[in-house]
Amino acid sequence: MFENYKVYETELAGRPLKLETGMMAQLANAAVMASYGDTRVLCTVTASAKPREGVDFFPLSVDYEEKMYSVGRIPGSFTRREGKASEKAILASRCIDRPIRPLFPKDMRNDCSVVATVMSVDPDCSPEVAAAIGVSCAIAISDIPWDGPISSVNVGLVDGEIVINPNLEQRAKTDLNLTVSSTEDLVAMIEAGANEIDDDLMFDCIMAGHEANKEIVKFIKGIVAEIGKPKFEFESNDPDPEIFKEMEDLCIEDVKKALDTDDKLVRDAALLPISNALHEKYDAMFEGNEGKIDEILYLIQKHVVRSWLKDEKKRVDGRGIDEIRPLDAKVDLLPRVHGSGMFTRGQTQVLSVATLAPISDAQKLDGLDEEVSKRYIHHYNFPSFSVGETKPSRGPGRREIGHGALAEKALVPVIPSVDEFPYAIRVVSEVLSSNGSTSQGSICGSTLALMAAGVPIKAPVAGISCGLITGDEGVYGDFMTMVDIQGLEDFYGDMDFKVAGTHKGITAIQMDLKVHGLTPAIIKEAFAKTHKARIYILDEVMLKCIPEYRPELSKYAPKMLTTVINPDKIGDVIGKQGKVIQSIQEQCECSINIEEDGHVYVSAIDIDKAKQAIDIVELIANDPEIGAIYSGKVTRLMTFGAFVEIAPGKEGLVHISKLDVKRVDKVEDVVNVGDQVLVKVTEIDDQGRINLSRRDALVEVNGAVVEDDGGNDDHRSQRNRKGFKKR
Repeated sequence: MFENYKVYETELAGRPLKLETGMMAQLANAAVMASYGDTRVLCTVTASAKPREGVDFFPLSVDYEEKMYSVGRIPGSFTRREGKASEKAILASRCIDRPIRPLFPKDMRNDCSVVATVMSVDPDCSPEVAAAIGVSCAIAISDIPWDGPISSVNVGLVDGEIVINPNLEQRAKTDLNLTVSSTEDLVAMIEAGANEIDDDLMFDCIMAGHEANKEIVKFIKGIVAEIGKPKFEFESNDPDPEIFKEMEDLCIEDVKKALDTDDKLVRDAALLPISNALHEKYDAMFEGNEGKIDEILYLIQKHVVRSWLKDEKKRVDGRGIDEIRPLDAKVDLLPRVHGSGMFTRGQTQVLSVATLAPISDAQKLDGLDEEVSKRYIHHYNFPSFSVGETKPSRGPGRREIGHGALAEKALVPVIPSVDEFPYAIRVVSEVLSSNGSTSQGSICGSTLALMAAGVPIKAPVAGISCGLITGDEGVYGDFMTMVDIQGLEDFYGDMDFKVAGTHKGITAIQMDLKVHGLTPAIIKEAFAKTHKARIYILDEVMLKCIPEYRPELSKYAPKMLTTVINPDKIGDVIGKQGKVIQSIQEQCECSINIEEDGHVYVSAIDIDKAKQAIDIVELIANDPEIGAIYSGKVTRLMTFGAFVEIAPGKEGLVHISKLDVKRVDKVEDVVNVGDQVLVKVTEIDDQGRINLSRRDALVEVNGAVVEDDGGNDDHRSQRNRKGFKKR
């Protein structure tokens, strides 16, 4: 039945890698079941027979689909089925998309769909790696034109040693989470989060990943040689050379004048009449396909920008090749938020806002890996007004999610531990205007916001991008790089190499390419230029705005205190049906979160209220200390004294002789039910009963003097303990 079924096996990082084809999804252009250890990912690729009309790009979609059955769990949603893709799935899709997209023909307009379905997960064998390799093999053996294959691996740094595809235990202690995708010759994609790793070590890790990829690429090429299908012919979308030359001659000088400005609005306004003139002249020729005119104008602009950069070393805005646009940093723009910072680079401007909250507000995750929550959350918003457009907001897309994740990766290494700073932290980066590198602007702005909020970050983080222009021979010919690319240089260039880091080292990398890959020389040059630029941004701009994090939190931020109790006492603190903890929260106007290991986090706007709650929790979890003074509430009155609750479930007797510094004839003369009084613990008997003294507390706290009570102590020395119960 499965006469075309084939299995190909090799090893990757000491674990079995198997690629199977010919059994499943046989109606797709190609399908591969990628197995890595016990991880299984079904990778399929399909393409339309005809090009899509009216598009000026290659319509590729990549979906990484997480199935909860792969880890033996039922989805936590109300419908109990998988819904929209999680952020981790979207990020995995992007990591597959970025290296494969440049390898498709640029003039192809046939729809292409790539789907990687995660069906079984071995925690030691990354499903993302299996998906990337399986997708590469599927496209390579299909009939879809593509200049692959590629391979992808994870690279870790464990105890100073470079590790390829670290297992679960190694991932828990790695200082690096690096994904490297590459062809046999070139590095095609880099995505990294790191604990301040220096440039040279990061380069070595990238090269180690590239070396591992070479072997897998050779393995896939062997499969293609055996079962690969001939590639189909497609209708090219390239413009007719004669028409292109005619239009170029007509408008190229006007295009040069329009592009020669550092103001995006001025440039767009100057290009509009050129576009209108071309449409007026050529619409009839392209009737029904007028979009071709805009594509030709795009290619003319691309040619101008690239030739200026490559041949004349001239940038659109007149800057030097390694010159950064004008920079500005500000904090405290929003009075009621917990922290705000705005970073401006040329016409790119990002306002970041930090919010501090109780640990219970940490984001809960429902995914395929071991991470169940995160306490640092970074969101990035890119409204249409930031680029002068009028589209309505419809929530974050893949780009926004990707840029937010990049900023999160960049800042997580400097966020203090929960023991040092027991808060959940959310930062939102609002892009106010965009002309390139908004993701790096959000990293800088968010560092400012965190410092303004009083978050004791380990070091400030800055981000910068590096661009690339290659010659006609591609990356093996002449190339040039430029720092701090703006929108046009990103749009028409070959690379957006984004690097974020501290003075000490790199914390995040993301690389987008329009060419097949990078040589080691290009990577080294990009590291050198971004390193110099980020140090300049930190020292000359950000730290001059706010030299260190604020010593105190905003008065509007919750104040957080923490303590640790015996886990066996958690039930006592919570109480039956939560009544005890609810009572503490109400009394102290606070929020209390208790972890299973006994860590208790108390959040309140008033720090004194938080301290009071901590005292109560500790008192419940621990026996009262003899000699300690507590504030308690009178709960019952007896002829012989008053019962005072010093904490929920902790009640003691103040004998009438200990109610005041003077003689007391009636308990009601001194206290009433509901009164809040200071008491001192004088005795805890062998049955756990607590004896308290208001008199001793008054003497110790207020310096009161005990009056002669006329034998008050003697005539009540044999007190009646009826009604006294241990609580």
